[in-house]
Amino acid sequence: MEVEKLTTLLEKVKTGEIEVNEALQSLRTLPFEDLGFSKIDHHRQLRTGFPEVIFCEGKTDSQVAKISEHILNAGHPLLATRATPMMYEAVKAIHPDARYNELGRTISVIQSDKEGKDGVLIISAGTSDLPVAEEAAETAYMMGCPPERLYDVGVAGLHRLIGNHEKLLQARVIIVVAGMEGALPSVVGGLVDIPVIAVPTSVGYGASFGGLAALLGMLNSCASGVTVVNIDNGFGAGYSATLINRLSDE
Repeated sequence: MEVEKLTTLLEKVKTGEIEVNEALQSLRTLPFEDLGFSKIDHHRQLRTGFPEVIFCEGKTDSQVAKISEHILNAGHPLLATRATPMMYEAVKAIHPDARYNELGRTISVIQSDKEGKDGVLIISAGTSDLPVAEEAAETAYMMGCPPERLYDVGVAGLHRLIGNHEKLLQARVIIVVAGMEGALPSVVGGLVDIPVIAVPTSVGYGASFGGLAALLGMLNSCASGVTVVNIDNGFGAGYSATLINRLSDE
């Protein structure tokens, strides 16, 4: 339950608009709802500012749809990551407004009209990194920070990044997604005075070791202010960038 909705509920109890028992019925699924195969943490939005997100890998289509249904019924926005088209069809059958980002493999439903906060910039080194970049973008968008995108500006053609230097200067936090040798976050980190979140991807030839080379390169960055998340973890980067952006004064 969102803080605003809980506040409204308590105000209605205070003024006598609704009975205490009716309010208790609205809160009956807090702090979690047990579906047998899953325990949905409906209390999470009150604790952390954003509801539980579904990680779809390893789940069946029906499990994803059932969890989604209960999250939506509780009034939460829905974000599901690593989702297949079949999972999307199952969720869309229960909520026609469900949206699928095929590239980022996310399912989402917005259930409020909150105004977004700009400031997140997502950069990808190459086109092959876009699935992870789009996962980060969808996460930031659903958390209320619609991101700016700057794609395919890797170090093999650095003039593409320098030609967009103004975008870097306008951001409050930057996510840099790169595979291969993972050099781009260091370059970006040396150009700005804001947090840079580096995301190594599993893109690359054999010696990239499924993203390990990029991960180690980013962890050993000579640029200050670069923080690194796990391999292919666009969701983690988008979530962290949003938290940072929310704390900014401007």
